Amino acid sequence: MKPPALAYSVDNCTVGRAMAVLGERWTFVVLREVFNGVRRFDDMRAHTDVPRQVLANRLALLVEEGILRREPYREPGARLRHEYRLTEKGFDLYPVLVAVLEWGDRHLADPDGPPVEIAHRDCGSRVVVRLSCEDGHGEIKPRDVAPRPGPGARAFSARSRHV
Repeated sequence: MKPPALAYSVDNCTVGRAMAVLGERWTFVVLREVFNGVRRFDDMRAHTDVPRQVLANRLALLVEEGILRREPYREPGARLRHEYRLTEKGFDLYPVLVAVLEWGDRHLADPDGPPVEIAHRDCGSRVVVRLSCEDGHGEIKPRDVAPRPGPGARAFSARSRHV
């Protein structure tokens, strides 16, 4: 039996579109830095192994996509420069970053454990990402979900391009 998903086109797949913006190796490293309060180009460059031109390109793309915004600043006696701040669209990526962090902690951490934990400011407990449905039926496991056509679904045809 073929999966029902084969009946629908992937031409307008939002996962493919998101990965066109976020899928490059250094993009989440840049976002990690900004989420952690590192907002200036030179600080990001010094704190990461991102090549200078790649960092400039990633920041430009994230600004163009509306994920980051540039804010001017000037150190005394220096030229005008910019730092990078998250927009609401950028803040919406935080659960994605935490999910990637959790996966990395579970499968890729050193024997000593993960180098960073994300904690709730109010109580100090570790922050985790969980699946739940809109009706609030508690935590849902990945095997308990099923894709279904959404309002933008289009029928698949042999002419459909694959993303």
